[in-house]
Amino acid sequence: MPNYKRPFRPAACVFFTVALQARDSDALLRHVDLLRQAVRLTKSDHPFDIDAWVVLPNHLHCIWTLPVGDADYPMRWRLIKARFSRALPMGPQRPSHISRAERGIWQRRYWEHHIRDAQDYAAHLHHCWYNPVKHGLVARPEDWPHSSIHRAIATGAYDRGSL
Repeated sequence: MPNYKRPFRPAACVFFTVALQARDSDALLRHVDLLRQAVRLTKSDHPFDIDAWVVLPNHLHCIWTLPVGDADYPMRWRLIKARFSRALPMGPQRPSHISRAERGIWQRRYWEHHIRDAQDYAAHLHHCWYNPVKHGLVARPEDWPHSSIHRAIATGAYDRGSL
């Protein structure tokens, strides 16, 4: 089994892409309230800041900032995925899912990228908010309902010209 070495960077700002196992699924949209609840519970137990988040039918992108002295985002993702999965019926399971007590909902891994600087942050923020446009789901980022762009617009943090 691979032994992934993740950097230990407390208070890190990290971009994530997390996908469902079934790439043709729309379970994240059909059950977005369950996902929100899983995130809410996990944030309550193990705080972190959500800088950006977008939920698409079969994957999501987000940027988190972890608290000072804390770098344990793998535990947070494990909790979010488990809480969401337990609320759904079992997905198709391979023997490896059964041996690991997995429900067959999520891909095992996720992609993470530690943000390096303000330019890198802006590029990943742009990726989050424009992903529904890229996938042909909407014409403008602000038309997608499952995006933190609405919070940024409401607080004045969104400047279309800067992204």
